Amino acid sequence: MPNEQTTVPLFVAAEVLTAADMNLSAGTGVPVFANTTTRDAGFGGAGEKVLAEGQLCYLSDSNIVQYYSGASWATVGPASAGGLVYITQATFSAVNTVSINNCFSATYSNYFLTIETTAAVVDGNVTGRLRLSGTDSTTNYAGQRIGGEAGSAFATTNPSGTDDVTFGAIQAATATSYALTTTILCPALARATNWLTLTGTNGNNGTIVQFCWNTHSTATAYDGITINYSGTSFTGTIRVYGYANS
Repeated sequence: MPNEQTTVPLFVAAEVLTAADMNLSAGTGVPVFANTTTRDAGFGGAGEKVLAEGQLCYLSDSNIVQYYSGASWATVGPASAGGLVYITQATFSAVNTVSINNCFSATYSNYFLTIETTAAVVDGNVTGRLRLSGTDSTTNYAGQRIGGEAGSAFATTNPSGTDDVTFGAIQAATATSYALTTTILCPALARATNWLTLTGTNGNNGTIVQFCWNTHSTATAYDGITINYSGTSFTGTIRVYGYANS
């Protein structure tokens, strides 16, 4: 087949490289294209390699590797970019504020965030703020919290005021059971940001479950987040994921 090699050359200092030497490497590497349109235009033109069976390519818009069968392109894997893509995490210890910068971008419209705690000192509330270029946004938040504790229901409007969003309470004696998941809609787009949050923990009076809806009405594209704890300190891990747009 046209792409087959019989050797993988290794060059030494001062050796003269011929066009044939360079083409052996250039013609059999894995080119990277922005999308299928630029891929199709990249072969067969003047000075370009003729598309042939065995050719590989990488498509950056969908994060997939493909090969040419001699008749058409097929995907090696993954079949498409992952639906939920890990971005970053922060492991924190004995602090009451954790900031993650540059975790949001226009690559994804929506994000998924988790928080797990392993310790806390003094009971307190977990809250969040969007941030841009290292600075928190501290106004124009609103929300509603509903939940249940030991068989009793409760509901609160703007439970932590309008300077942040609320993620529920941690009781220090049961901090190792606190877990949070939240979907953040459009934080890196110049529009309002909405949050849908579910938290669960063991409380002093029994299991506590809380559902929170929050909004940040400022139409700004943010690139980071800050998580605050109103108690003395807490310890745990925050992970951030992006939802694939397609």
